[in-house]
Amino acid sequence: MNQYDFIIVGAGSAGCILANRLSENGKHRVLLLEAGGKDNSFWFRLPVGYVKSYYNPKNNWMYYSEPQAELAGRKVYVPRGKVMGGSGNINAMIFLRGQKADYDDWEAAGNPGWGYEDVLPYFKKLEAHPDGETRYRGGKGLIGVTPMKSQAHPICNDYLAACKELDLPQTDDFNGAKFEGAGIYEANIQHGQRASSSFRYLHPALKRPNLTIRLHAQTERILFDEQQHACGVRVRIEGEVHEFKAAKEVIVAAGAVDSPKLLQLSGIGDQTLLSKYGIKTVRHLPAVGQHLQDHLCVSYYYRANRKTLNDELGNLFGQAKAALQYAFTRKGPLSLSVNQAGGFFRGNEEQQQANLQIYFNPLSYTIPKNPNANLKAEPYSGFLMAVNPCRPTSRGSIELASADPSVPARIMPNYLSTEHDRQEAIQSCQLVRKIAQTRALQAITVEEVSPGDAAASEEGMLNFFRQESGSIYHLCGTCAMGPDDTRSVVSSELKVHGVPGLRVVDASIFPNITSANINAPTMMVAEKGADLILADWH
Repeated sequence: MNQYDFIIVGAGSAGCILANRLSENGKHRVLLLEAGGKDNSFWFRLPVGYVKSYYNPKNNWMYYSEPQAELAGRKVYVPRGKVMGGSGNINAMIFLRGQKADYDDWEAAGNPGWGYEDVLPYFKKLEAHPDGETRYRGGKGLIGVTPMKSQAHPICNDYLAACKELDLPQTDDFNGAKFEGAGIYEANIQHGQRASSSFRYLHPALKRPNLTIRLHAQTERILFDEQQHACGVRVRIEGEVHEFKAAKEVIVAAGAVDSPKLLQLSGIGDQTLLSKYGIKTVRHLPAVGQHLQDHLCVSYYYRANRKTLNDELGNLFGQAKAALQYAFTRKGPLSLSVNQAGGFFRGNEEQQQANLQIYFNPLSYTIPKNPNANLKAEPYSGFLMAVNPCRPTSRGSIELASADPSVPARIMPNYLSTEHDRQEAIQSCQLVRKIAQTRALQAITVEEVSPGDAAASEEGMLNFFRQESGSIYHLCGTCAMGPDDTRSVVSSELKVHGVPGLRVVDASIFPNITSANINAPTMMVAEKGADLILADWH
């Protein structure tokens, strides 16, 4: 059967939720298309298993940006999930919403219904928090959440003491009443296993007769009828081309890179770009692929005089011990994210709200530049602090590189292209140094391994950022939501401007990047998007 009510392109963090919700009442025939394969490996469920996916072309698209002028001409690595669950099955699982102002800004940009108080019920709907239902938290959702406080490595307490020494604020719940401050992160982990939207939403729904999933299915273009109404998709599955028809809607949920690419391949985008590749314009929407945003971070490495996770996971004996603990108890370092502590802070007194995020990791590890190498702990007792600005103002783009759907799009983030972002890069480095120089951290630190004296001055700090920074893989904004079809792609109902029967529901619709990790906001968008779709087809 090639006829469905809804066709969802992409079984990532958003697509898995959409597939569950749109098929839930049994009335709609739903087809879910995923270019990757099954998430049936043990490594996807194991929280630290993402180290096996970081450079694995079987389940990772392993994209790279174009050379970045402000980053010493470097290409930046952009991993994207190529598997059921998408990037939500290969990420580090930090569960953060961002701050209230992020969503109030969405609403202020002309998107009614997307302010903080509007989206809060959907965040609560998502989660099964151990504290149960409260003003800010949900207790009955499908995404299990683990506060890592009780299991975080003891060295995280030294970091918290350092922040307290500087009179920096502290918070018990970044997703609750108080966002700003130092604390221990939460992760979408439950019973020691990754609680992604694939495992918690999609897997149970696959039993329904009205939901069909096709894997290794590369969607090549959206199909339109004579009235330019989206009516289906053309898909290549294991070398063969298939066409599937959608009686109600085509929903694109392929992510911030591949959603705009698919729209452009289908004739929706800037007419000049489309004509360059001989693609007939269905709808001139110049904002398709524009407004790309991301978080850019840099890491400081420290040698410690106390044992850290390097000692536990950096050798075969420690790994075996951790594996046994996990096998029998579902606890221990293998059951958590390595990004355990951190916080949100103001870089100077002029900031109206927190503008910098820190990750304090009780493990220092090298991300190899060689894709054939593995992520591994440094060969000494160590920890690291990574830092990034929360709301960068640099804007980039995603553009077709070819009319051939198999050719990756050009990723052009334009990192550090504004003075605002360059100043916040300096603020970021200054904040890490302040924390590192407290009595609390000096007491456990032997030396700053990197960058050391090379980043002593403001000029040196900025140069360090240019030479060593990388993405935290929070790409968003390339099919932005807004009322103006010259500057946005979808309406507040996530409908593509001027193209009936077509929506985009994923991180690409963010009008602006949120202040923290974007997986939870992406899942929230999917929950709300599903309600919007079902309301139209009640």
